[in-house]
Amino acid sequence: MAMNWVWIGLLATGIATAAVRAALGEAEIFGALLKALFDGARSGFEISLGLAGIMALWLGLMRVGEQAGMVQALARLAAPLLARLFPGVPAGHPAQGAMTLNVSANLLGLDNAATPLGLAAMRELQTLNREPAGTASDAQIMFVVMNTAGLTLIPTSVIAMRQSVALQQGLGAGFNAADIFLPTLLATAISLLAGVLAVAWCQRLPLLRPRALLVLGLLVAALGGALALLARLPPAQAARITGSVGAATILGVVLMFVLAGAWRRVNVYDAFIDGAKEGFGVAVQIVPYLVAILAAVGVFRAAGCMDALLAVVGRGVGALGLDTDFLPALPVGVMKVLSGSGARALMVDVMQAHGVDSFPARLAAIIQGSTETTFYVLAVYFGSVGVQHTRHALACALIADAVGVLAAIGVGYALLR
Repeated sequence: MAMNWVWIGLLATGIATAAVRAALGEAEIFGALLKALFDGARSGFEISLGLAGIMALWLGLMRVGEQAGMVQALARLAAPLLARLFPGVPAGHPAQGAMTLNVSANLLGLDNAATPLGLAAMRELQTLNREPAGTASDAQIMFVVMNTAGLTLIPTSVIAMRQSVALQQGLGAGFNAADIFLPTLLATAISLLAGVLAVAWCQRLPLLRPRALLVLGLLVAALGGALALLARLPPAQAARITGSVGAATILGVVLMFVLAGAWRRVNVYDAFIDGAKEGFGVAVQIVPYLVAILAAVGVFRAAGCMDALLAVVGRGVGALGLDTDFLPALPVGVMKVLSGSGARALMVDVMQAHGVDSFPARLAAIIQGSTETTFYVLAVYFGSVGVQHTRHALACALIADAVGVLAAIGVGYALLR
């Protein structure tokens, strides 16, 4: 419903603004709006078509990893940490296994696998729920907030989208779509940490114990150290390092999946083909969403509304003495709370308007990869178990979202400027 009003608002505001400008003597404005409408529809289809091959490749490799048992291996590694965050879940309970699998799928960017696993975990957590009927338990809230601020090791869809737009813009082999890997990892880790701490404070979880503080301190030190080290380098060198680390990590994961599949005697080729078929379907499925939002955003931008909105925000930011180069990417963070497809389309719009290798476009990609569709996740996860009273879940999730956007901007300036 929220996306419905956003879409109507973009179109109606753009056309109404054009009508006012036409009445003031700019008769050509309607032609510009019509061109923007058709250009947005064409761009949405072309980008989705280019994305099909990339998504087929990646989801094929991910299916190999699943059948090779790599997701289960990550689940075993995550289990000790999750036990501290969910003290109400007994060791060995099915909910613990489902949650670790969900977290592992999120780490690998397996959105299609992560959601069913998350819903299964919510059903298992509901069997432990001792709150009044329709009220979320502490464990359910922590689990949902972790999903809304989920740590993603590899933002595969964002990288694939950047590569697709880069091909459309004629960039050659020198373009590295994975150069946002490390900045995104840092930003999403900060977002997850903020969400977990917010829930822990509300639930009075004993995270101040020495062992928990040691783990937390090591995590913060590692993130801060990596960011401080890269921030000391010239921007071009920092960008090259983050890009190289991102590309090497992704290639390492691919090699690990393939070798693990061969070791476990998985038919790697057949598994890849099976996953690739799903990847092609995913790319085709997003065509209407991209066409709808890119057409509406195109009209809104062509009417001058986007420039006017950013100018107002820019004056406020400039009055504080801050740099305003991040402003074109900011709508992506706002939209991501409401709609993942809408935010993805806004990210593409920034890439097309400023160039996929520009600072605003890379920042938009980092924001897209380090935040989550909060309202969608809350509705789907809690709705699946009939929970209407979510208690402090929304507030904690929005805190994580806000921190994630601010972290993305800060990391972007530190590493990419």
